[in-house]
Amino acid sequence: MPLISSRKCKWGLVVLSLLCLALSFTGSVAYGQYVVSSKSIWSAFWSYDPNSIDQVIVRTTRLSRALVACLVGASLAVAGVLMQALTRNPLASPSIFGVNSGAVFAIVLFSTFFSVTSLTTFLWLAFLGAGVAGALVYGLGTLGRDGLSPVRIVLSGAAISALFMAFTQGILVIGQEGLDSVLFWVAGSVSGRDLSMVMPLIPAFIVGIVLAMLTAPQINILLSGDDIAKGLGQNTVFIKVVLSLLIIGLAGGSVALGGSIGFIGLIVPHMVRAVVGHDHKWLIPLSALWGAILLLCADVVSRFVIMPEEVPIGVTTAILGAPFFIYLARKGGKRE
Repeated sequence: MPLISSRKCKWGLVVLSLLCLALSFTGSVAYGQYVVSSKSIWSAFWSYDPNSIDQVIVRTTRLSRALVACLVGASLAVAGVLMQALTRNPLASPSIFGVNSGAVFAIVLFSTFFSVTSLTTFLWLAFLGAGVAGALVYGLGTLGRDGLSPVRIVLSGAAISALFMAFTQGILVIGQEGLDSVLFWVAGSVSGRDLSMVMPLIPAFIVGIVLAMLTAPQINILLSGDDIAKGLGQNTVFIKVVLSLLIIGLAGGSVALGGSIGFIGLIVPHMVRAVVGHDHKWLIPLSALWGAILLLCADVVSRFVIMPEEVPIGVTTAILGAPFFIYLARKGGKRE
């Protein structure tokens, strides 16, 4: 049974989550090797002074970093919800679609053979690689008389991921100069992105998350079983296609923007599900909020572990997520 069942309490949880998100965002902008005061943060937005070091730090590095963490955390969490619903597997995560391995392969391929070094170019290459990998997994998952099969998607994702990682390793053996580029994406990071790079992507992420919320009633019906869903008049094939495209878009965009950051799409849906239950009308928006909060907090923690250096944020999320995954595996993947 979920901890919260009444509609009023769920709305209260949404408001509380929004407040926590605001605090986490402020903390991400304020804290690091160099602490910025709340007054400087406020001034950086409303009365910017280019001669103030604090305000320059906020506008040039901290703000874009916090925005990336919000977008990536929310998108990975929502993609995780959709992936678990599509495959009906509580241990599923967006990486099952092969987006991580596809993105890394595209970056290594072009950096090694075409000498690509631009971070902006890497972003679009990663998105392209993630999309190709996701499309291949979806195509293989639909082969057969019964159409799209959750089991076949999982198997196809494992095969495509292994294939792309093998290609990546082969290219790195040939061209060692590509190693530095791929390590950045494998470890995951939300730093080093300019606002000019992040701002054009914000509408795309928002649209993806909103579309996922709009599919919530259909997901609830789909989870009752294909036969029942068809009996209720649902076009299950169309819904599965839409979910697959949303997963590829959200997860692929997250990998393109933040690299390979694991476990967010696995643990956040379970955390939210334990509190509000299986109704996706609440599960999807709260997962988006909690995913953003979790990644913002993980990013702040990664700045202080080995100061003045930083721990890759993918390592921080792995430390949080690995024990949770082991716990779920010991439970046999049962839902809360």
